[in-house]
Amino acid sequence: MDLWQVPIAEGPVPVTVVALAVILLAILAVRRWRTRPLVWALAGAGAGAVIGYGTYRLVNATNVFGDAVPPFVWHWTAAAFAAVGFALGGMVGARTWRRVLAGVGVVVFVVAGVVGVNMRFGINPTLGSLLGVADSIDLPTDAGGAGSTAAPAQPLYTTWQAPAGMPAVGSRGSQEIPATASGFDARPAGIYLPPAALVPGAPALPLVIMMMGHPGAPDPTVISNVLDGFAAQHDGLAPIVIVADQLGAAVNDTAGADSAAYGKARTYITVDVVDWAKKNLHIIDDPAYWTIAGYSNGGGCAATFGAQSPQLWKNILSVSGEPFGGSEQVANVAKTIYGGSAAAFEASKPVNIMAAAAPGSYAGMTAIFTAGAQDPAYISAADTVAAQARAVGMTVVRYDVPGAGHVGDALTGGLAEGFTVLYPVLGLSAG
Repeated sequence: MDLWQVPIAEGPVPVTVVALAVILLAILAVRRWRTRPLVWALAGAGAGAVIGYGTYRLVNATNVFGDAVPPFVWHWTAAAFAAVGFALGGMVGARTWRRVLAGVGVVVFVVAGVVGVNMRFGINPTLGSLLGVADSIDLPTDAGGAGSTAAPAQPLYTTWQAPAGMPAVGSRGSQEIPATASGFDARPAGIYLPPAALVPGAPALPLVIMMMGHPGAPDPTVISNVLDGFAAQHDGLAPIVIVADQLGAAVNDTAGADSAAYGKARTYITVDVVDWAKKNLHIIDDPAYWTIAGYSNGGGCAATFGAQSPQLWKNILSVSGEPFGGSEQVANVAKTIYGGSAAAFEASKPVNIMAAAAPGSYAGMTAIFTAGAQDPAYISAADTVAAQARAVGMTVVRYDVPGAGHVGDALTGGLAEGFTVLYPVLGLSAG
């Protein structure tokens, strides 16, 4: 397995890291304590816990990441910082080997804190996704060729037969997509090619353009895992996916708009990524087979782009999506992206775009809006946008992922429901 594909949200790696942290802390704690080093160790632990909690409160107070950071973040952060403080304080009066072990412990405690928070979020499943690093993917040259083709005369599942030797799972990696029209400083896009795309004579397949949350990275791991499951049940058939970067950097909130502050994010997704897909991927060039999708911040962008450009895609999948781009930091986004124009900000919201569109603009469109059942703010957002989509004539599905909040399980469950709805729409399975 490639280093960047090592799973860190579940499995042996995070368990090992946390267990090692506990063992090191126990070793450092078991010694013949004298008063002075004990006071230093306990004071360090207390100071570390306060710093960890203070950092959490500062992040929320300054709204760095938009929505409030969940409480489990400060639990892990305070614990990690307390362990670091204990190790540093315990160096006072300690033997050399204990000081070395404490130094190792500091590193392990910090890593365990990061891994623990990531396990709970579940959005960065691999080391590469956490660090924003991914291996490039080789686009097949003998599997149907590049370039788009017209829609098939009948649903693909009725004519496709999986050949012998077809891979059991798809291929995933990254590709630089030039910002030719936009000039947007995007990070490499994640690409997923399903098993059916990896064989000689591969069929043209539907296209999904996906965007992730804020903060976040254009990592294809989660959607690839979900679609590998669908492909296994449908003779290797699944959409080709581009996970495109609408942020430019993990902490930027571009609101999915063109702006002087962050560049032309909307043009990048709707022009540059679209043009690159047509030239480089073996896809069906028909809006009925194209889906604009997103999670959280990306979900808000997906709803907006779908409302703005129904001629590009006839399917929208918003997983725990924001009600509109910039909803996490309304005052800041209104000023930074829209120059303080309340009218321009209002006009950018998908419900208002849909309401202002000419009758019949959304005929034949399918839209899926999901949210975690334990995520009331995003349930409300999904209800609001879904109601407007239904009012303008889209076929709408609303789904709440049982037991899910806003993070990992909401993303996986939302994608699973979304593609359950979309597979027959895209001709990949019977209705």
